[in-house]
Amino acid sequence: MAHIDTKNLGFDTKVIHAGGHHDPYGSATVPIYQTSTFAFDNAKQGADRFAGTTDGFIYTRLGNPTINALERQMAELEGGFAGIATSSGMGAVSTVYMALLDQGTHMVGTASVYGPSRLLAEKHLSRFGVESSWIDTTDLGHLRRAMRPTTRIVYTESVANPTMDVTDIRGAADIAHEHGALLVVDNTFCSPFLHRPFEFGADVILHSVTKFLNGHADVVGGIVVAKDEALYRKLRPMMTTLGCNMDPHQAYLVLRGLKTLSLRIERAQENAATIARWLEGRPQVEWVRYVGLPSHPQHDLARRQMSGFGAMIAFGLKGGLEAGRAVMDNVRLATLAVSLGGVETLIEHPASMTHAGMSREHREESGISDGLVRLSVGIESANDLIADLAQALGKI
Repeated sequence: MAHIDTKNLGFDTKVIHAGGHHDPYGSATVPIYQTSTFAFDNAKQGADRFAGTTDGFIYTRLGNPTINALERQMAELEGGFAGIATSSGMGAVSTVYMALLDQGTHMVGTASVYGPSRLLAEKHLSRFGVESSWIDTTDLGHLRRAMRPTTRIVYTESVANPTMDVTDIRGAADIAHEHGALLVVDNTFCSPFLHRPFEFGADVILHSVTKFLNGHADVVGGIVVAKDEALYRKLRPMMTTLGCNMDPHQAYLVLRGLKTLSLRIERAQENAATIARWLEGRPQVEWVRYVGLPSHPQHDLARRQMSGFGAMIAFGLKGGLEAGRAVMDNVRLATLAVSLGGVETLIEHPASMTHAGMSREHREESGISDGLVRLSVGIESANDLIADLAQALGKI
């Protein structure tokens, strides 16, 4: 079969064909190369592969055909140089931090990012002389003031987890580059279907592929995509040294999930928009944060830098923590669980779950109130989801 150049084709075509899969036996899908090691034809071939003078696989921690197919596909979908698949989203975050931060350097991050992404820097890298500042990056003036001569990374999310804040990616990239730093964007909440940060000046993109990219709540994995070859050459060796490589079967499942990415997100974000508008009219609800609502403070920015508004909603309940517990204990169709981006609707309480490792002070500074509920909207019937939320809200 002839190679298809998918560079100028539509996104829906790319999620099926990008990456240029070619199997010697003609398999229509990427096979699972479930092997730890690869045999050499002779000693010279083995030596040449280790030296990097010839292409070929050596050992799955260093590379594997199934994993490599996912890396190529994600690089093309994001518009970057190359991808690096990892065993989890935090494996991707760890790879980026460890490769780009040295002793005595500094990073600036969005205060309300996914809890472990912040905790890794604050509680662990700080032991080795890496400093970090966590701020409201929606205020570019605040970001500019936070920069230091030692700043090497500005770290943000396409949509912040769980506050739904949206940072001006182009503005943040300009500030980072003026100070000799790199912009790293966690694009998990959007996926490349809704947002492509490289087009706005980002240098590194990462994902928890556990979420929308896989979409079926049956895989844990991550990926890093580097904008250029120089960054890739820094990041790839760090991942292989840390040993947080993806497993071939994980990669196969993500490749399978990717094929329906656009269909799933289109349906889920349609549901989310309907539910968000409905929540705004509920007497038990104090506020709703969904980037597709005109009431969202960065709604106009989101319209400019995203092609859709996604499926994630945060809302605050009158009655705070106890009200939140009442709702979560009484939903029947929505699943009370962490994670997001699957075909099923998930509901969780960040202050006691995903962001429990943050101090109350830091949570409040970041806008993560005790009453905040995070809803990852799935592809079920919107009417059924609304009926479920209505009966749960009625238990407050």
